[in-house]
Amino acid sequence: MKDKKPANPFLKKASGAKPPTRAAIKSQQKHGGLGRVGRGLDSLIGPGTSSSVPAPPPVVPLVPPAASASVGERVLQVPPWEIERSPWQPRTEFSREALEDLVESIRQNGIIQPLTCRRRKDGKLELICGERRQRAATEAGLKLVPVVVRDVDDATAAVMTITENLQRDDLNPIDEAVGYRTLKEDFNLTYEEVAERVGKKGRSTIANAVGLLDLPEEVQGLVRQRAISVGHAKVLQGLHARYGNVVETCELAKACVPVLDPRTGKLVGGLTVRELERRVAKLHAPVVERKPGTPDIPDSYANSVVEELRRTLGCAVRLTSGMTHANGKHTKGVLEIDFINNDDLDRVLAMLGVKMG
Repeated sequence: MKDKKPANPFLKKASGAKPPTRAAIKSQQKHGGLGRVGRGLDSLIGPGTSSSVPAPPPVVPLVPPAASASVGERVLQVPPWEIERSPWQPRTEFSREALEDLVESIRQNGIIQPLTCRRRKDGKLELICGERRQRAATEAGLKLVPVVVRDVDDATAAVMTITENLQRDDLNPIDEAVGYRTLKEDFNLTYEEVAERVGKKGRSTIANAVGLLDLPEEVQGLVRQRAISVGHAKVLQGLHARYGNVVETCELAKACVPVLDPRTGKLVGGLTVRELERRVAKLHAPVVERKPGTPDIPDSYANSVVEELRRTLGCAVRLTSGMTHANGKHTKGVLEIDFINNDDLDRVLAMLGVKMG
């Protein structure tokens, strides 16, 4: 019998916990995780590290075996409940379904990308980026989370927090506008400076977004829920800025919300942006003043005719004179005679000399 080959110690050392799956990496990337796969490798292998084992051909690992950070940054392990929420966090809503997916990913693979915090004057850590990961880690039951501490001032921390959220597709337009307004008002920035700091083109992008916050709260709620689009909101904002009628603005906003058809299960109805524009234009179209025309019968004579018919017929009578308008067009006159029932109608007809066969 041939002797078994001795186990390769290198292979034995290399075996162990499997790296996170690609799905886990994508999940954490989507919800604020690793921005570039493998970028934390340098933080795990120091600059002076040497090895007697010949270096194999360079291979980029699927994921680093621990939370990654930039070169030279130290990753701390901190209880998630000891990290204070950012006062400049614009996001007010977190998708429950997306959060549950992230919780499961963290349970299986831990946190791939550390949270970014800063140290306040009172010594507490304040979150800059990663609130979703912090919430998910707490729900997953993690006792410690990886944290990178940055030494930044208020303005920089605010820009980092707001910009990180603006890069998410699910940030609703109202929360986005709140973030822009916070930067402008709290740090005395112009719209141009806000646009430059968050990487947007032109002041108009910021100004138009912040303008949505002038809408009534009820309409802002519909925008936040994405029940109506930003296009609808801009039309309504222009209307509200001009007339300031809260009831009218809210009613028009409700008319834009589609409803669920119980038969098909699909959303139907709701004004389009173009239909909303036309309705607004029609509601506030200027009234064209028309010059009154000339009646065919003078008022005094028309009143005399009405009184004589009432006495003769014994019923209510109304007479509207014909009218010749300024443009030359003519409107016909109208004579109305009331009757109580069929017998009364026969009586009136007989008095007028009308014989029915």
